[in-house]
Amino acid sequence: MSSLYFSVGPQHSGSGHLRMKIELQGDIILNAEPDPGFVHRSAEKIAETREYLQNVPMIERQCLPDVSSVTLAYAMTIEELLGIEIPPRAQFIRIIMCELSRIMSHLYWLSIMGIFLGHSTMFMWPFGDRDIFIDIAEKITGSRVSYTYIIPGGVRDDLPEGIDDQIMKTLDYFQGRLKEYDAIFLSNPIFERRTKGIGVLGRADAINLGVTGPTLRGSGIRGDIRKDIPYSSYNQLDFEVPVFTEGDSYARSIIRFKEMEISSSIIRQALEHLPDGDFRVKARKKVPEGEAFTRVEAARGELGCYILSDGSAKPYRLKMSTPSFRNLPGFSLMKGSMLADMPTIYWSLDYWPPDADR
Repeated sequence: MSSLYFSVGPQHSGSGHLRMKIELQGDIILNAEPDPGFVHRSAEKIAETREYLQNVPMIERQCLPDVSSVTLAYAMTIEELLGIEIPPRAQFIRIIMCELSRIMSHLYWLSIMGIFLGHSTMFMWPFGDRDIFIDIAEKITGSRVSYTYIIPGGVRDDLPEGIDDQIMKTLDYFQGRLKEYDAIFLSNPIFERRTKGIGVLGRADAINLGVTGPTLRGSGIRGDIRKDIPYSSYNQLDFEVPVFTEGDSYARSIIRFKEMEISSSIIRQALEHLPDGDFRVKARKKVPEGEAFTRVEAARGELGCYILSDGSAKPYRLKMSTPSFRNLPGFSLMKGSMLADMPTIYWSLDYWPPDADR
């Protein structure tokens, strides 16, 4: 039987701006080769022409569902070069923003996974609930999508009065919604049959391929920068890192679901232990010569930022190591699967094209 070759994308409502070159024999995928780069914007090169603070709005656009994690990694790298210490209040506010971003990113993922599997209710519910968290972000930062809120030295503004009550009430509501998500979708036998044993990534292969985040933890490896190399006072908070050993699409999905529960708990703790004091220290415009590299645990996994400074007000070199790019080898999981399982495997990796292309 001869093979059939076709493309998914690069303009597709599900895959986003990514092209997948598929080789098919009958209903079985013989090869699935990702073809990224369609939204490459040369952000790292452009950053060399702008001052450090001016880069924040551009850098965060590489992953709009999770902007706080991107700006945090960038700000922490500059702060290491400057040798400045961030006020404790700013550290906790940064945690709150990053965990809100994690929830919003996972809700986005859950909506697309729902519609990929033909569950239209699971498309509408998470997107609707995500808007409630966007309302909180807007009240804190003044913007609904890209915030430019986490900056070198701390955060741009202090938390507005009364926001803690709004966040707590939202989390109370969200805890109930998570139970409904589980009942209608994640514990649904149809969802289990569509995901269990599909796209299995073994522990050894996960290590060899260098995947990260929920994709890595779904294969039995407890890797989380918040625990492994604590930053922004995460070591003062009590939380677990969910890990599953099955390595299939179901395991990767359940991890993201559980992470929303854990993020809710982290936000509550951060609000309860939020110290008084300054929310920002002044960061010098010119950064001393040197180089620095920092890592954070973004919604999709480990995100690294490297900056080489020549002593001016602009970075000489900026390099971002993004989780979506790290998870690109996971597309090999489609080989040997049925064509109908391709959307399930693809979205279980939570790949975000602009995050990989930059």
